[in-house]
Amino acid sequence: MKHSERIAILDFGSQTTQLIARRLRELGVYCEILPFSALSETIFTSETRGVILSGGPASVTETGSPRPAEGVFQHDLPILGICYGMQVIGEHFGSQVASGAQGEFGRASISVQKNAALWSGLGPKLDVWMSHGDHIARVHEPLVEIAGSEAGIVSAVMHRERPIFGVQFHPEVTHTAHGKEILHNFAFNVCRCRGGWNMESFIDQTTAELRAMVGRSHVLCAVSGGLDSTVTAVLLGRAIGGQLISVHVDTGLGRKGEREEIEQVFAEHEHIKLRVVDASEEFFSRLAGVTDPEAKRKIIGRTFIDVFQREAAAQDGVQYLAQGTLYPDVIESVSVRGPSATIKSHHNVGGLPETLHLKLIEPLRELFKDEVREVGRLLGVTDQILFRHPFPGPGLAVRVLGEVTRQRCDLLREADAIFLEELRRADWYRRTRQAFTVLLPVKAVGVMGDQRTYENVCVLRAVDTDDFMTADFTRLPFDLLARVASRITNEVRGINRVTYDVTSKPPATVEWE
Repeated sequence: MKHSERIAILDFGSQTTQLIARRLRELGVYCEILPFSALSETIFTSETRGVILSGGPASVTETGSPRPAEGVFQHDLPILGICYGMQVIGEHFGSQVASGAQGEFGRASISVQKNAALWSGLGPKLDVWMSHGDHIARVHEPLVEIAGSEAGIVSAVMHRERPIFGVQFHPEVTHTAHGKEILHNFAFNVCRCRGGWNMESFIDQTTAELRAMVGRSHVLCAVSGGLDSTVTAVLLGRAIGGQLISVHVDTGLGRKGEREEIEQVFAEHEHIKLRVVDASEEFFSRLAGVTDPEAKRKIIGRTFIDVFQREAAAQDGVQYLAQGTLYPDVIESVSVRGPSATIKSHHNVGGLPETLHLKLIEPLRELFKDEVREVGRLLGVTDQILFRHPFPGPGLAVRVLGEVTRQRCDLLREADAIFLEELRRADWYRRTRQAFTVLLPVKAVGVMGDQRTYENVCVLRAVDTDDFMTADFTRLPFDLLARVASRITNEVRGINRVTYDVTSKPPATVEWE
């Protein structure tokens, strides 16, 4: 998708880099995250209005620590450095960076100079969130200090003649009281962005671009019944109508009643043709004996491709395959975040094999989950889908830990259905962002009807999050958890123990595999 303006974010490996992008988009400014090593010509395109250097875990005092391309500081466009990014700016312009002697972590109060553009509309003191060991110990020309902390550490600097700023704290996190206003000042007052990034304009522009791209060809769209793929299909249906063929592959790895629910939802969109393909035997056959989570994901990805390859060959004029890839999928699967590691492979990220002879369409690839939900709302997608909890592309294969069999999936399906049903009854389904059940590859001793049992263990998982890049476990009432556990152990023959996962992300991921 083409954009009239953007801010480029160079990622040095911070866990909150994605929050910078989210905050700017909430302000109506489009932005993209690029690796710190991106070439200057990639960063400074005709649409670029400014550059942000993110935080990161490295120290500029260490040999080999990451630096941006040399040409970054040769351009006249505005630059904002955050934490590590500020230290990179300080070092480049000759200020002294100290390592490890004195750091600040957590909430802090800073005093600011009102004449700096970053502080426009703000008071003389700000509560901010610090997370650093290194800091600029001595500021040299052409940089000047524009804020300091109560601990006496330089908290912000600016260039005397150029629109270059650095802040030691993290304006992107909610703990920084006026962080969004600071990013607003940088984007609009310094970079002179006009804004205008919103989901109405995204729909209009994407619809026009899809029509121009597809022409008279036909498109196969993979639909799972979740938010992402449904919005992808409805958006494509709006753009190309009858040229879209939506295909739901019944893998045998879906939730209870998944296939019937999908058929019902798509029946309400008359302009979208839905074809259901039962490939469950093929998926279970290929997954037999496989326990490694990455191997499962790759097998499922390849099997999906094989199924769609057959479907494409059976249809005339199909030249494209569409899928609901989102921005966090891309970020987690490809190390575009500077030195950050790949967290896990997403089955729908990474391109298509040449044998498929189809071109890939991913109209939501630039969006976060909340942006997709807003697109769906504007397109008339029902609340049933808009607020449905996310479901992984590989389905129950990554919630059945260990070997994936039809029998173990059936066990998990029943337990999961009970959990979600009780959440809805207690009015907790919409109060948590994602809830599901995991089947462990272990058994436990129990007692039922005065008889010893040795059965499976399942885990309940529910999380609260804004963006799924970080998450915390939901504080569900004990009475609710007790009711769920009682129903599962009484109604699902083969499970005799239920536990609750109270781990945040990080250090865990939301899904177990």
